[in-house]
Amino acid sequence: MKQVKILGTGCAKCRQLADAVKAVIASEGIEAEVEKVEDIQKIMAYNVLSTPALVVDGEVRSKGRVPGLDELKDLLIRKS
Repeated sequence: MKQVKILGTGCAKCRQLADAVKAVIASEGIEAEVEKVEDIQKIMAYNVLSTPALVVDGEVRSKGRVPGLDELKDLLIRKS
């Protein structure tokens, strides 16, 4: 099961990324646990300075933007 984290302080784009990730996971049948991380210290531990950010299995795969659904699918499925 994939570990997916949405890093962000709760802004509109952070919520948009979380909703998009959940939609892709549901439509593609991906087994994943999604966690929203809003604590700034935990976000900075990933060396992320611009949010929202997407972390899959400990690897930062996107930051500072909300990828499109096709790109999100690739980011979630892609092996490290």
